[in-house]
Amino acid sequence: MATAREIRLKSRPVGLPTADNFEMATVDLPDPGPGEVQVRNLWMTVDPYMRGRMNDVKSYSPPFQLGKALDGGAVGEVTASNDPKFKAGDLVQSGLGWREGFTAPASSLQKLDTRGLPPQAFLGAAGMPGLTAYAGLLRIAALKDGDVVFVSGAAGAVGSMVCQIAKAKGHTVVGSAGGAEKVAFLKEIGVDHVIDYKAEKDLTAALLAAAPDGVDVYFDNVGGPHLEAALNGARLFARFAICGMISIYNATEPQPGPRNLALLIGKNIRMEGFIVSHHFDLMPQYIADLSKWVAEGKVTWKETVFEGLEKAPDAFMGLFKGENLGKMLVKLA
Repeated sequence: MATAREIRLKSRPVGLPTADNFEMATVDLPDPGPGEVQVRNLWMTVDPYMRGRMNDVKSYSPPFQLGKALDGGAVGEVTASNDPKFKAGDLVQSGLGWREGFTAPASSLQKLDTRGLPPQAFLGAAGMPGLTAYAGLLRIAALKDGDVVFVSGAAGAVGSMVCQIAKAKGHTVVGSAGGAEKVAFLKEIGVDHVIDYKAEKDLTAALLAAAPDGVDVYFDNVGGPHLEAALNGARLFARFAICGMISIYNATEPQPGPRNLALLIGKNIRMEGFIVSHHFDLMPQYIADLSKWVAEGKVTWKETVFEGLEKAPDAFMGLFKGENLGKMLVKLA
């Protein structure tokens, strides 16, 4: 590869990102020097957390820089190598998405053992989103026998894996998602009770209709009214794993907190936020469990795929409009 296109952050979004916040550029790719590898990206991921990195604020992940290529998870193929650990044709995983190709130190790449799974699965079910579900449900929420589990954003990449892991372990699951297609998908993967939040005027009433005795675990991807409903519907000693709050990511002013937060006290609820990067030690066990569940037909996944690097901004913006069923991906080659 002599050149490659990349997507850069042109300006910082105010509210929902628009196409004007992105720009395309073409860069020369140098031949790999000692210890370097050149890669042609095949797939890249877009994820909600990237919205926070578009703000110039200190967070758990450094902000994107204006005029520089964005980055994120990607799977690619080695096209040239000057490192003995890699050869042309190897599949690799990197954090250098949002570009068609790159030359980088071999130390920044991970050789991919697909274990019979499609390569892009390692950006979704077999990658960071899947591990997020696994760590949040089993370690943060400390899932135990008999728990009733409530999941918001249940048809997304993380939420759908939470639902299926809980079902694989024999639990009753209530999932919330928006629209008939997502509701049908959740029923297809065995979710016991599905709430179409777009069709409900009262989320608490819908949750209690699905789980009259309350819920023990809440896995939060959405925040806002979903978090309020979970607090109302929580049983004594419920555990909340707070993974994301996509409902407020594009807010232009501070949003009100849950009006019923005092229920944490009387119900003895434990609520804990988490970032998946602190739980990478669980990945080997997760992949072993996932492989078993896939073989047993207990876990599957959906992908929403945009074709071509130029469609990456559309894919990203679609996350905040609820356009993804399962993992949102961009196919580059």
